[in-house]
Amino acid sequence: MGLFTRRNQTADHQNGGAAVTTLVVDPALAALTGDYVIDAAHSSIGFTVRHAMVTNVRGSFAEHEGTLHLDGADPARSTAVIDVKIPSVSTGIADRDAHLLGSDFFDAELFPLMTFRSTEARQLGGDAYRITGELTIKDVTRPLTIDLEFTGSATDVYGNERVGFEGSAEILRSDWGLTWNAALEAGGVMVSDKVKLTFDISAIKQG
Repeated sequence: MGLFTRRNQTADHQNGGAAVTTLVVDPALAALTGDYVIDAAHSSIGFTVRHAMVTNVRGSFAEHEGTLHLDGADPARSTAVIDVKIPSVSTGIADRDAHLLGSDFFDAELFPLMTFRSTEARQLGGDAYRITGELTIKDVTRPLTIDLEFTGSATDVYGNERVGFEGSAEILRSDWGLTWNAALEAGGVMVSDKVKLTFDISAIKQG
């Protein structure tokens, strides 16, 4: 069942008994409407990029924060704001992390934040949603669309009301000015232009 709505079919006797689909707000799920803060300790924002044409390098950003507004009556009015601290990047290799933080890539000393601000949200069906917004890396802002799955809601042992989402998006890093590369002797390049972003979000309701 979707986060916000369920489908309900009723017979429209004025139209020859044809079934008419109406959109009904599910009371239990509508109760999730409200403002949420992302719990960074139980969330992850990561990326995967092809390395040397044959393997994948995976990394994540340990420090991030953000807020969500969920609207159970009108999911299109839901919003998301996320700030990611670039210096917290980790790929498991210190020298590689230092390269990513330098001027060849993120130039983290000058541009310590990567930000996302949503501009549109919609339900695709069931627990699937799509959120569109503006992603800013360094001094470049471009549109980004993230496909999300609502993974559930629960009250934790401390009484916090939580919701969860998993999502992903693909970008071309060159669109944000991250163009560094090195040619391989056998052909191809060291780092793929295409990067997969992943989001595993747990957020706590406020108020």
